[in-house]
Amino acid sequence: MASQDQPQIYLITPPELELSQFGDRLAAVLDSVDVACLRLSLSTSDEDTVARAADMVREIAHAHDVALVIERHVQMVERLGLDGVHLMDGSRSVRAARKTLGADAIIGAFCGTSRHDGMSAGEAGADYVAFGPVAMTPLGDGSFAEPDLFAWWSEMIELPVVAEGALDEDLIAALSPMTDFFGIGPEIWSSDNPAATLQSLLAAIGQV
Repeated sequence: MASQDQPQIYLITPPELELSQFGDRLAAVLDSVDVACLRLSLSTSDEDTVARAADMVREIAHAHDVALVIERHVQMVERLGLDGVHLMDGSRSVRAARKTLGADAIIGAFCGTSRHDGMSAGEAGADYVAFGPVAMTPLGDGSFAEPDLFAWWSEMIELPVVAEGALDEDLIAALSPMTDFFGIGPEIWSSDNPAATLQSLLAAIGQV
């Protein structure tokens, strides 16, 4: 995942997928918007369910030249023909994941609101770090990644950074100068037309 002058889209799947419907919705989004990377983010750990979802999503993603990473399941990356893994425990598993998957795999780390964790993940070999949520959400503990974190990171650290969680047009516009990727998922999948919803969000950074 290489960063560009303008932030790119890092698309996140819903936690539950209705495979018969999601494929068409995903393809429509990828047809209409340039996406840098796609993350398979499922709530289940059932291997058969994950594998069936990964097979379908991988076929669509790779047909659109979009890299596909999976959340948490390091051991399933090679077996399912995926491009890498997105770790949810900050910097703790990065070194082991890199050893398992090798130099070419994409390894990302979600670091919440912790600058220190982000720096440690980079030192351990992560290709990018993600901070979030970027605003208060009813599901969180009340903490969120403030603009100052992204401003400092963009000025001091070369490792690409993803802003994700509770994004809206105003936050996207405000964070655009200081982030490499926007991790967008829940913001669009509840819509009847996810592609159109994503395009309206991207208008905040002049991408459409």
